[in-house]
Amino acid sequence: MPVELSEFQIAILRILWDRGEASAAEVHRVLAPTRPVAITTVATMLQRLEKRGLVTHRAEGRTFYYLPVVREDEVRRSMLGGLMRSLFADDPAAVVSELLSRRDVTPDDVARMQALIAEAGGGGAAR
Repeated sequence: MPVELSEFQIAILRILWDRGEASAAEVHRVLAPTRPVAITTVATMLQRLEKRGLVTHRAEGRTFYYLPVVREDEVRRSMLGGLMRSLFADDPAAVVSELLSRRDVTPDDVARMQALIAEAGGGGAAR
């Protein structure tokens, strides 16, 4: 099942991935400097992520501590796969072309991509 998440949901999951677990209050505190949302919004989003099977929780007294059920690489792979199918007609070369057409791609980024292609057995940079 492909995972589709909003930027806000990914931000919450990143906090859980970084910390291993966190309460809604802790997630809210980390988000507060860049995302001024109510703690109730964070709690609601954590509950929704749990209903989708992406996080779980453990109770300590009246506090719920949320833990990620999915790994970051699994979410990344799933979301990229969906994007490739829907936006790039399952064409990996079109994705790479789009990435390379961005103005903020540095020569170091290109060299890293070439190395990854070579490592994958697709030619490119010398080994």
